[in-house]
Amino acid sequence: MQDPAATRVVDVQAFIDGQRFSAYQWLILLLCFLIVAIDGFDTAAIGYIAPALVQDWGIDKATLGPVMSAALFGLAGGAIFAGPLADRVGRKAVLVLSVFFFGAWSLATAFAGSLESLTVMRFLTGLGLGAAMPNAVTLMSEFAPARRRAVLVNTMFCGFPLGSAAGGFVAGWMIPHYGWHSVLVLGGVVPLVLAVLLVLLLPESVRYMVMRGQPAGRIRRVLARLTGSVIDPALRFTLDEAAPRAGSAIGTVLSRRYRLGSAMLWLTYFMGLVIFYLLTSWMPTLMKDAGFSIERAAFLTALFPLGGGVGTILAGWLMDRMNPNKVIAFTYALTGVLVYAVGRGSGGPLLLLGVLIFLAGTAMNGAQSSMPSLAAGFYPTRGRATGVAWMLGIGRFGGIAGALLGAELMRRHLSFDAIFTLLAVPALVAAVALVVKHLGEAGRPRADEDGDAPAGAGMVSGH
Repeated sequence: MQDPAATRVVDVQAFIDGQRFSAYQWLILLLCFLIVAIDGFDTAAIGYIAPALVQDWGIDKATLGPVMSAALFGLAGGAIFAGPLADRVGRKAVLVLSVFFFGAWSLATAFAGSLESLTVMRFLTGLGLGAAMPNAVTLMSEFAPARRRAVLVNTMFCGFPLGSAAGGFVAGWMIPHYGWHSVLVLGGVVPLVLAVLLVLLLPESVRYMVMRGQPAGRIRRVLARLTGSVIDPALRFTLDEAAPRAGSAIGTVLSRRYRLGSAMLWLTYFMGLVIFYLLTSWMPTLMKDAGFSIERAAFLTALFPLGGGVGTILAGWLMDRMNPNKVIAFTYALTGVLVYAVGRGSGGPLLLLGVLIFLAGTAMNGAQSSMPSLAAGFYPTRGRATGVAWMLGIGRFGGIAGALLGAELMRRHLSFDAIFTLLAVPALVAAVALVVKHLGEAGRPRADEDGDAPAGAGMVSGH
């Protein structure tokens, strides 16, 4: 029998922080990046196939409205449902199921024979897409060392715009050769293959396993792969974090300790997607109405997402070195200033307008893509998947609102500069919300005053 005095208790996050970033962690980052990239591909796929679909079925493009919005509602529902499920049954299980689910329905969508069936299948595809992303964010954040967490999660999140952009190039080549069905077939087969790889290669979060009190041997096997060495059997792992004594992950997210921050995260993400979806949906039309040719309108619109990867990684780098609330609040405020400047620059030199659009997009995408990392760092392990997923899910309604708001502004014939001036408002609201979150964190009660579980909850036997 092992001497109890020889047993050492180690915080599992401190253990991860003390290791170099290993090849196994790079593999986890790659797998999560692929999940998010395929998510981006399948989310955008309907937009790329829409012109060919309209021509093939002989329908009016306006009738595709429900099809376009169905996935957005599915994304919201999938995120809201999957977060609590992942906090109950595990990150890996929900990730594998969600990737398989959206792959299967994307494949089925390729054989849809009517607008009604297409709408239903896009909604079901959206459920899987909405469930996958927040759990990829959660899993990656829980395997990342604290000193590099934001930049690693943001790097992973760059897969979404890259996957979306790749969809355009792939669709442009495949549709003329194989028809619009081929894009959906590809968008279904690839995630089905990836789901098998996830079963074989992706580990469960060790933070989750410690929190759930799972067998120490299983935890040591994952940590051994992470470090490349055998883990001392005398080690016992714990989570050195305080969390409310809530009976559920939802209770944690809505507890006194976290409810203000949760509300501010939801408000911020909602406002960011109002801007993003309004501009991505309506900017070409706005440019054309402002007197630009179709070619120049398309070129100027393409500048908006172009700097997103740079902005996202830069924001993550700063978040790891400064207060993350302040970094992203400043980035949203900068977005508001630059969006306002775009509106004022519409009558000026084309080069200046292009530079302003590029900078506004860099700031906007950098701020918005950093929000999952910010949420993952805010919540404790027992509520992290729910917290991230609910922010993404509730925020999706901002995307729906942005698209509808754009249509209403078009109907009212507001000028180019007036619309961009109005768009500065949600950016500033988002910035203020994060300042409120920061102040709330500074003034929130101590763990024992809030009825929190003591540090060290979730200890796992090393025997």
